[in-house]
Amino acid sequence: MRSRLQRLLALAALLCAASSAFAAARAECKTVKSAILGRAVKYCALLPPSYDTEKQRRYPILYHLHGLYDSEQSFIQSGGWNLVEDMQASGDLAEFITVTPAGGTSFYVDSRDGKQKYEQFFIREFMPAIEAKYRVKAGRQSRGISGISMGGYGSLHLAFKYPRLFGSASAHSPAIFLKPPENLRAIAGGRMDVLGPVYGSPLDQGFYAKNSPLALARENAAALRTMKIYFDCGTEDGYGFFAAVRALDKELTELKVPHEAHLYPGAHDWQYFAEHLPASLKFHSRVFSGK
Repeated sequence: MRSRLQRLLALAALLCAASSAFAAARAECKTVKSAILGRAVKYCALLPPSYDTEKQRRYPILYHLHGLYDSEQSFIQSGGWNLVEDMQASGDLAEFITVTPAGGTSFYVDSRDGKQKYEQFFIREFMPAIEAKYRVKAGRQSRGISGISMGGYGSLHLAFKYPRLFGSASAHSPAIFLKPPENLRAIAGGRMDVLGPVYGSPLDQGFYAKNSPLALARENAAALRTMKIYFDCGTEDGYGFFAAVRALDKELTELKVPHEAHLYPGAHDWQYFAEHLPASLKFHSRVFSGK
């Protein structure tokens, strides 16, 4: 009797394990060919547990943009994917697709000299290719964009410039300068001038200002009033990005654009990002769920 019971319990355990594996979330990393950039661009797509079992179902999508010197795999390698998987499994997040494109050091904009048109690639080639390949829900409210540091700048830049494409936008420690330095060599560890190739060398302050989320907020305030917006920054951020976050908060308030802005204790590092990433994920999840 005991032997039979043990076999039944073992079989039940195997069936549970198989069921869990069958319904597991998964990630795939591929490329999108770009005529605009003249090369293929890597990306990773993080697909929710039911994606492979509910073949007719369509999902909201969150584009997540990485920071400077990171890559399309940083979200996975830093534990972001595990966080999404755990939160979806516990019911803290709705199921949605997360896509992380490789952005290099582009700041996700078109460079001043016109040689690198990453923004045009993202809007005209990348998003259409991704949303044709995967089962993505139609409509602005099912499309969000988020990012960290350089990616936070990129997410706010793209959302504020193309507000009719995105229903929600978020950023952690967005790399926005109120008055940018001539280059970031000194504060980027002396590795390279990261602003010059994008914004001109010497840096074109007018071009930088025109692409800033602050200027784009003023330009498109009416459309932004129907977008859900969240951003935060650490008060010990070594780049001083908290100053621009305060300014953006003030600007959006004066423009009567609803938003959620926070300054928390913390530096510009992965410890800070990991602590606050769940907040932006829940924020987008609520938007996708119509809450």
